[in-house]
Amino acid sequence: MKQILFAIAILFLSVSSASSQELVKQAPAGFDSLRADIPHGKIDTISYASKTVGTTRRSLIYTPPGFSKKKKYPVLYLLHGIGGDEKEWLNGGKPQVILDNLYAAGRIVPMIVVMPNGRAMKDDRATGNIMAPDKVQAFADFEKDLLNDLIPFIEKNYPVLTDREHRAIAGLSMGGGQSLNFGLGNLDKFAWVGGFSSAPNTKTPEQLVPDPEAAKKQLKLLWISCGDNDRLITFSKRTHDYLYEHNVPHIYYIEPGVHDFKVWKNGLYMFSQFLFKPVDSSTFMKYTVLGTPAATNVRSAGYPQILPDNRVVFRVKAPNAQKVQIDLVKKYDLAKDTGGYWAVTTDSISEGFHYYSLLIDGVALADPASETFYGMGRMASGIEIPFRGGGYYAVKEVPHGDIRIKRYYSATTNTWRRLFIYTPPGYDITTNEKYPVLYLLHGGGEDESGWATQGRTDLILDNLIAARKAKPMLVVMMDGNFSTGIAGFNEQALKAFEGELKQNVIPFIEQNYRAATNASSRALAGLSMGGLQTLYAGIKNTDLFSYLGVFSSGWWANQPALAGPQYEFMKTNAATINNNLKSFWIAMGGKEDIAYSNCKIMLSKFDEMNIKYQYSEYPGGHAWPVWRNNLYNFAQELFK
Repeated sequence: MKQILFAIAILFLSVSSASSQELVKQAPAGFDSLRADIPHGKIDTISYASKTVGTTRRSLIYTPPGFSKKKKYPVLYLLHGIGGDEKEWLNGGKPQVILDNLYAAGRIVPMIVVMPNGRAMKDDRATGNIMAPDKVQAFADFEKDLLNDLIPFIEKNYPVLTDREHRAIAGLSMGGGQSLNFGLGNLDKFAWVGGFSSAPNTKTPEQLVPDPEAAKKQLKLLWISCGDNDRLITFSKRTHDYLYEHNVPHIYYIEPGVHDFKVWKNGLYMFSQFLFKPVDSSTFMKYTVLGTPAATNVRSAGYPQILPDNRVVFRVKAPNAQKVQIDLVKKYDLAKDTGGYWAVTTDSISEGFHYYSLLIDGVALADPASETFYGMGRMASGIEIPFRGGGYYAVKEVPHGDIRIKRYYSATTNTWRRLFIYTPPGYDITTNEKYPVLYLLHGGGEDESGWATQGRTDLILDNLIAARKAKPMLVVMMDGNFSTGIAGFNEQALKAFEGELKQNVIPFIEQNYRAATNASSRALAGLSMGGLQTLYAGIKNTDLFSYLGVFSSGWWANQPALAGPQYEFMKTNAATINNNLKSFWIAMGGKEDIAYSNCKIMLSKFDEMNIKYQYSEYPGGHAWPVWRNNLYNFAQELFK
């Protein structure tokens, strides 16, 4: 009966600890202070024969309070940095104090902690030039010493569990890199892996986790942490970014700090509480103190920050303001602190690029901490939200084309105008080759820079061309503004656009670039307003364009004076349109797209007229994440 009650008590303690640990995101004050009123573990020095190095080597070992040779314990191998040795954790991190306090609070499983010397060479002291090539190589050589000499010694001489589920590895700086390299490289040996401020010895993510699906199945916990002002944080972030993209569960923990024991002690405090217990990977995104500065922040701007679950933290200094809001998808009220800073954490924000505004006392402003983009009819702030499926517009190690900015004189408007043009990789080398051309149009309130910046056209095409999913092509992004707002958008504005395209832009491109000049080598596409321009100029000129793409657009159902003549033209010329167009590709951002109803009505008209088209939906509304995806898919249809 006593055994049953004891088991129930232990189960209750485990459940209580698991649930309470969800609330703890940082070590409390005093977590590393020695307490005389609790049981203490023991630190010993051990010596083992290393066949790898050819000498006897030393390690420290911590046994927990109440250690008994009659029990079997899981093991954590805890590694030091490049300037340390087996005593670095003891001297700088007080691991025995941290762990004793956690045991007393019932927050960790009893475990043995082995602190070896990770410099696997005969003279393994941290003396002389610690960056010498042989000493750096010794950290890599330690993998064999660890697996073939130290672990077998521990398992022969101590009462430890020997399966991978009861073996963990973690370390700081150089030891963090070793832990990721050795742990992820030997998932048959380790189920728990932690890197604290991992150093440049950390392998690339593709080397660390070449098979993400296998890693998902084998890892119990992968922990990556770093101080926000640590100059080595890029190595942690690149690993996190890869794991996020490939949906490998892990904790990416950022806290205030630099490359020192304040950060590493907190890392040990947090990491050790997860070990050798059931874990819920769905909670991993909650474990961080700080977010990551958005990729769209200006240089050195700490905020806005993006948390692992894609909530955004804003912090703005405006000591004299009465009210501060952020307009990002919806409006959020910021709260003011005593230092004049206003802050808020948003809901989780959907993938990709979004415009946002800083509202101070009702005035919409661009956030000085963010890059600005021309959108909404003005320069506005923008934020890039990480996206697991965003690899198609990521910077990769592939040949890259160029975005060129050209000015030309428009005889239509009697003004100098500007266009952006993407030239594919190798354009300046293969000087005898002519390329097909996609003329790509922006939406209302935007300009010719939209597709080049917000749209990431060059990266999308670079990656598609490298994967042989799209033909090398020129992409021309012209200024489509020929009206003032919706009120001025009429057939006259559409005719002005058509004239500019036919009389100025196409001739300029074909005179100045190696562009193929037949209809089967020309495509026209656009989003929103640009979609209407495509419908107008593209349908009327199928002798010039064999491919049309309409993104988040459709003739306005409430303006029959504008739409009626377009439908009449299509009805009369349906056979010509169907014969001339190789692809008439129409895409929407789902039912939440503001153009959805107009598009559906338009498509029903097309069906009545037997106009052939392809239809696609990608959820996300009337926004750049949708249009990037549209370009990605439409480009694969072209010039084949």
